[in-house]
Order: sequence, then C-alpha cells, then structure tokens
Amino acid sequence: MINKKLLLVSNAANVGEAYLAWCKDIISIDMTNKKLLLISNSTNAGEVYLDWCKDMTNDFCRRHNVNNVMFIPYAGVSMGYDVYEEKVKNVFETFGVKLISVHKATNPLEAIQKAQCVVVGGGNTFHLVAELQRTGLMDMIASRAKEGMPYIGWSAGSNVACPTLKTTNDMPIIEPESFNCMNLVPFQINPHYTDFFDPKHGGETRMDRLNEFMKVNQDTYVVGLREATALNLENNKLSLIGRNNPMIVLKYGKEPEEYTQTHNLDFLLK
Repeated sequence: MINKKLLLVSNAANVGEAYLAWCKDIISIDMTNKKLLLISNSTNAGEVYLDWCKDMTNDFCRRHNVNNVMFIPYAGVSMGYDVYEEKVKNVFETFGVKLISVHKATNPLEAIQKAQCVVVGGGNTFHLVAELQRTGLMDMIASRAKEGMPYIGWSAGSNVACPTLKTTNDMPIIEPESFNCMNLVPFQINPHYTDFFDPKHGGETRMDRLNEFMKVNQDTYVVGLREATALNLENNKLSLIGRNNPMIVLKYGKEPEEYTQTHNLDFLLK
C-alpha cells in the first residue's frame, strides 16, 4: 500500500455551485509525481525517424532509470503494429532501452501495470483513442502516469495525454467511445502546429480550426506545439525543450502568445 496516493472527497457539488467546482483546485494540485515527455513530431523533413528527439528521449529515460518500455502502437494504422514496433524498437535500442509492444502481450492490462515506462507513438489519434478505450488501457495508463510512471508520447501520443482528443489534426476514421483521454495535463496540445498559409488554398488554416475549438471550449488553453519541440513535465515544472522553435498559447478572448524555452510555463498547469 505504500505507493498509493488517495484523495477522498466528501461530495461532488455544493448547492448553487458547478459540478466539482469547489474541489477542482484540490484535485489539480497533485502534478508533482508526473513525469511526461510530450513530443510534437517523430520526423523532420530530410532526417532519420525519431533522430531529432533521440537524445532528449535517452536523457528522459536515464533520469528516471528506465531500462525497458511498453510501446502502444495503436495509432499506426497504415504500417501495421509489428512494423511500427520494430521501427521504434530499433531507435530505443541505440541507447540501450528494451522496447516491447503491448499488442503482443498476453494480458495487456497486466503489462501496463508492470511497465517501467509507457511510450505512445503517433499516427491516427481517433484510432489510438478507440483502441485504448476498447482495451481498457486508457484508464490504466492514465492511472500509472498519475502515480509517477514515466510517459513518453509523440503526435497522437501527446494528444491523448490531454483531457480530450479535440485538438488533433487527424481524420476521424473510427468512432471512439468518447473523445475523453488521459487528462495528464489540464490543457490541450495541437501537435505539428504551423502558421503556414497556402495562398492557393481556400480552406481553413490551422488557426481557423483552433479558433473554432476555443469558441466552444472557452476555458481551455491550447498549446500549439511546433515541429522539433516537446513539453517536459517533471517536479511540477513544465518546460519547452527541443530546437529553438517557440510554441504558441491560445485561449478564447486572449491574443495568441508565443513562448520560448526561457519562459515559465507553469501557469498552464493550474
């Protein structure tokens, strides 16, 4: 029982108050045990797969004494799980970390329960969420990560660390049980964020899409995470790491603001 951390709340709502409003701050304060590496992208144009973030991933594993990881391949719809596992395993082996994919586990829930670290790869977020919910792994991974198990994700794997998948860039190729995800951070991430505007294209820009989200979800921060960057959460401190690309923070009613690696980002955890 020594590793258990319990918060036993008397009631969900007080008369005249919104649901869980009175205890929201109590619930949100315990971020201290989380160890998260949330990466925007796996590949930069013209570079080897996962090469740009290999050193930061290695450092993250070393800091947290991770020798083996459990890989979640469910976002890799096109390449297939076996191919995806091998592709990521080859990278992790270069810095001495053993990788096994959960799709080969006899008992996936037990495998996550025993894992030193969970790594969630990118691909299609809707398929990833649908499979995590179908297998019961969504709640299990979230529970372990909230207890302090190191978690690494990129692209869709960063999306599912958020409260919902609503800021993914992906096509809804499958309908999950819900849009709810792990809620490891209290804000939304938009991976692969770009300001690029093609003057020959008459459709919506990325900012147009995110403005739609903020119009409907006015209390939620959105982090636009540009390529070759990542968010690192350790010791209740959130940092932007990677290459020298600023991230953009969006919220309804506020002007977009850019933040660099020198800025304090802890306001996003509140």
